[in-house]
Formats: sequence, structure tokens, C-alpha cells
Amino acid sequence: MTYRYAVDRVDRTDLASGSVLRSAPGFPAFPVRLASEVFQRAAALRGSAGRLTVWDPCCGSGYLLTVLGLLHRDRIGAVLGSDAAEAALPLAGANLGLLLAGGLRARQRELAALADAHGRPSHLAAVAAAGRLADEVEAAGEDPEVVTATADVFRPDRLAEALAGRSPDLVITDVPYGDQTEWSGAPAGVEPLPAMLTSVASVLPADAVLAVACRARRVPLGGLPRIGSLRVGTRAVALLRAGDLRAVDFWLEQRPRP
Repeated sequence: MTYRYAVDRVDRTDLASGSVLRSAPGFPAFPVRLASEVFQRAAALRGSAGRLTVWDPCCGSGYLLTVLGLLHRDRIGAVLGSDAAEAALPLAGANLGLLLAGGLRARQRELAALADAHGRPSHLAAVAAAGRLADEVEAAGEDPEVVTATADVFRPDRLAEALAGRSPDLVITDVPYGDQTEWSGAPAGVEPLPAMLTSVASVLPADAVLAVACRARRVPLGGLPRIGSLRVGTRAVALLRAGDLRAVDFWLEQRPRP
């Protein structure tokens, strides 16, 4: 694939998962350059001149959203992270808190204390990285709104509650490797990824753009209409428009309610 937007190979070591940005077992990172490319392609398709509201409904650790918020702070007015796993939200909140005034300076102090206590080169490198990121954030100005919430992607009513009246412009998410057996809460008898996308689209404005990534040769959309796609390494990405998915949300009508 040829990059259209993230054309320069910039050293983004400061954004590595497990350094300044926190990580935990079971929460994969995401390639930084690809994240930037996906955001910029989705934003171009959305076509808004203002600051965007970006939502990851499968946010996990919040790593992807945090990277986007740091790279494109001038273009993002709000970041929303939700996940079905309530246990993921403290980690997501800690990472997304790095987008707020003082968040990176507090993380720098935390890492400095670890460096003083243990003297590991990795801690010293992380302190320096946090300082550089904090300088960039402070120079960029206004904080985005940061929201986290628990919500099952297969329940539009729960998703609407998580949004609390907000209208995302972009949905950018990295789903569980395209492996259907790893989905939790998927309705019986339907393909999980198309069901998830139609559920999410049902609570979005018609002109919102969804970008979904997974580890596969091709994102398994089950026939849903895409408006763009790309593939880098082991990850494939599909781009869709929310309004195009409204006509194929048949499963929402059929799913029994508890």
C-alpha cells in the first residue's frame, strides 16, 4: 500500500506502548504510522473543517485513541473510548488522561520516581520521552474532551447511553484480529463484525465515517458496502459510511431482547 498522508517515516518511539503510554497483557498496540494514515483518510472522507469527535467502541487500553489524540491534537475536539470490558476502562482512562493538561507532566514525574528507585535505562528513556510529548501537547493548545464508558457494541441502546448525546464524526477501531471466536456478546446466528458495525452505525450521524482494522488479509464485512480500504503488513482496514449501513441492519430487528 502507498501512504497518502503519513508519507514521511518519522521516529515515533516516544509513542511506543509500554513506555509513556501504558500497556497490559492482552491489550495489543497499533502501528503508529498506520493509525495516522487511517485517521487522515477517514477525516478526508468525512470532510469536516472543524475539530472532530473520534470514537473507539472497542477501545481496550485506549492506546489507539491516545496515539491519535497526540498526533492530531489540532484536529480532534473530543475522544470517546468505550468497551464491553469494564476492567479495561481504568487503563484506557489513564492513557487518555495523557491528552489533558498536566497529564503528561504527571506521567513524567511518575516515571522519574521509577527511574530514581530502580535506575533502569528504560525508565530514564521514558522520562525523556514524556517530557518531549508534554512539550508538544502544551504547544498545541486546547485540550480535547475525553470520555470513557462501558458499552456492549452489540447493544445500540448501551452505545447511545455511552455517547450521551454526542455525535461522533469518526469511528476508528482495531477489532479482535478478525477472529470470530474472540468476540464476546455477539448475537447468535450472525457474523460478529458486520453485526457490530451495523450496531455502531445505528447510533451515528449518517455522514460519520467508520474505519475498522483487524489482523487479516481483508476485513470480513459480510457484504457491507465499503468506501475505502488499505492493508499494511498483517493489518487490513476498511472504511465505511454510517448512512450506508442503515439499510442492512436487519439483525437489530431480529435480535431478542433480555
